[in-house]
Amino acid sequence: MHDYKNILIAVDLSASAEDVIKKAKNIADINNTKLTLIHAIDYIPYIGFGEGALITPTYTIPNEELIKNAKNTIDRLLNKMQLTHLDIIIEFGAATNEIVSYANEHNVDLIVVGSHGRHGVKLLLGATANGVLHHAPCDVLAIRITE
Repeated sequence: MHDYKNILIAVDLSASAEDVIKKAKNIADINNTKLTLIHAIDYIPYIGFGEGALITPTYTIPNEELIKNAKNTIDRLLNKMQLTHLDIIIEFGAATNEIVSYANEHNVDLIVVGSHGRHGVKLLLGATANGVLHHAPCDVLAIRITE
């Protein structure tokens, strides 16, 4: 087995996040490795329709509230799993881009990401897992999600 020193756990905060985190933690325990958890908020505010659509947003959720909600969800999950010693990164943007960018900038040598086991070649991994697999600068472990 490869000696991993810096593992990045990519989660979408769905019910399957716990499975992804457990697998990454097992690998980290074997390798005495640093763990970092990343969650990307792919948020495009609703800006309405019609003439004024591009001028005046009609509904937005403040970024601070989105970050707070994500952080609270992550904290509850990590407390439930009794995990306290890992860095938590919350970014705004497309998940694939944010995960790969972070991995490039922080010398990550393994990314652990959930993969939806849907049918068909294009759906095999899911968009994020597939994008990370093809663009990551390191190993990628896709954990099969059966929701």
